[in-house]
Amino acid sequence: MAAGHSVVVLDNLSYGHRESIPKDVPFVEADMADSVKVRAALRDYKIELVMHFAALINVGESVHQPERYHENNVVRTFALLDAMIAEGVKKFVFSSTCATFGVPDKMPMSENLPQKPINPYGQNKLDVELKLRQLAREGKISFAAFRYFNAAGASADGSIGEDHQPETHLIPLAIAAALGRRPALKVFGTDYPTPDGTCLRDYVHVDDLSSAHIAVFDKLKETGLAFFYNLGIGVPYSVEDILKSVERVTGKPVPREYVERREGDPPALYADATKVRKELGWKPKYDTLDAIVSTAVRWHTLHPQGFSKR
Repeated sequence: MAAGHSVVVLDNLSYGHRESIPKDVPFVEADMADSVKVRAALRDYKIELVMHFAALINVGESVHQPERYHENNVVRTFALLDAMIAEGVKKFVFSSTCATFGVPDKMPMSENLPQKPINPYGQNKLDVELKLRQLAREGKISFAAFRYFNAAGASADGSIGEDHQPETHLIPLAIAAALGRRPALKVFGTDYPTPDGTCLRDYVHVDDLSSAHIAVFDKLKETGLAFFYNLGIGVPYSVEDILKSVERVTGKPVPREYVERREGDPPALYADATKVRKELGWKPKYDTLDAIVSTAVRWHTLHPQGFSKR
């Protein structure tokens, strides 16, 4: 909206919150696999481009519930694509993941590394990427796939932030532990081949993710085009780095408990963001860990009960 585009939100609210959608934004409550409602929304609102964010994203959970993840992340996404094609909507922006690379051959991670997922979640996203390539070759769509690293933070004005049940993301869990709202945080693994033994990840602010999505619109002018971008700031931070940042920002200690490694977690994942910076002119506004964490702390301070009780 701020960039001058008209927006319509479609969500089944299984994890999302109606309260997070501005009152002046049209909202359709539907599952993306409901072809009748999806096609009606595409027609009624004269949709030109679809951005797809609807996925189950818990890597550990995907290991134990692979069928559920495949159904939601692959089968239902294919149904959404079928509905788009039926209604003549040919532009698609997909939230993919660095998990498609599995344990990468080298760091930082460029777009042309081999994709060898080690968990069902990563495989789900790769399956969709392959489908998108096929549809583009057939001249049915143009698309951009952003391979997210760790999306983090909250809107600068404190209006939108993370409210998951259950919460699985490290930064909000660490903030909740520091504020005394949850028990000690579990740190999964201290014996990885990293400087402090904990996993290394690349954290990118949600507003910076959004700006990249908007920047790619102009590249999807012709049918049959395919673009892939690794979307991270290119700086690796460990779990311990995150906890220390939360402690600096909140001024409170983060109680933690060190436990065994979790299935499906590579030791390190961080981006080579050269391509997205060069081709889209993308430059992250939040390029330090404390800047990202500060926005998250503000959200959780202003919304101690999440969206339900503001």
